[in-house]
Amino acid sequence: MSGRPITEEDLHGYVDHVLPSDRETEVSAYLDAHPDAAARVAAYTQQRIALRGALAPVAEEPLPPQLDLARMIARRGRPQRMNWWTSIAAAIVLVCAGGAGGWSLRGPSAPREGIAAVAREAAENFAVYGSDQSRPVELRAADRAELVNWAAQRLGRPVTVPDLTTSGYRFMGGRIVATAHGPAAMFMYDDNRGTRLVMLARPMAADQNAPMTPHAQAGINGYAWADNGLGYSLVGPAAPETLHPIASEVRRQLSRQI
Repeated sequence: MSGRPITEEDLHGYVDHVLPSDRETEVSAYLDAHPDAAARVAAYTQQRIALRGALAPVAEEPLPPQLDLARMIARRGRPQRMNWWTSIAAAIVLVCAGGAGGWSLRGPSAPREGIAAVAREAAENFAVYGSDQSRPVELRAADRAELVNWAAQRLGRPVTVPDLTTSGYRFMGGRIVATAHGPAAMFMYDDNRGTRLVMLARPMAADQNAPMTPHAQAGINGYAWADNGLGYSLVGPAAPETLHPIASEVRRQLSRQI
């Protein structure tokens, strides 16, 4: 056993069958000992099966004649005459088709960028882990130093754990989670009533510096922002007017570390 914590990336890799055999064995043993994680992996597997089933008809469609490899090779073996203007016209058609295809990939199905993406990712991770009573965090508060080191290694940047005791919240621990834009650090807090908050942090390709912006998703409120290439979002079920000063305090503490 390597002793490395099992991360959300490992769970997705396990579902997709892309882990090395020794790591797959470790994840399998972890799932046997953690029914909550096993249930999530089962859900991921069902989603994968459903997606493959939905796309199967497309994959089984016959290949268009113009893309048939044997035909293309045969045509390359026959000399063809094409005048200069025809060549230019063909090139223009290919460029336009490529441009249209590229823009179609940037449609509604493409992941949003910037702090809008960070906000969504934080809310999604809160929905998964915020209600988990058995293992909401991978490393607990007592392992803060290990968690901070793990986050720095995966994000390539140091990440500070904010202290929210003056706001009535204690640090529970955290984990590294997978997002559409790479790994992110997730830190979790709770108060004396059991109300939990999550802070998500990850490097930014867009919106490397962005003002604090409120957001809400399925009853989860939050504030997202970016400073010096790192994006953050603090989320939870607290009302926006309660969450705002806490988010401002988090940003104040983090800005001192930049």
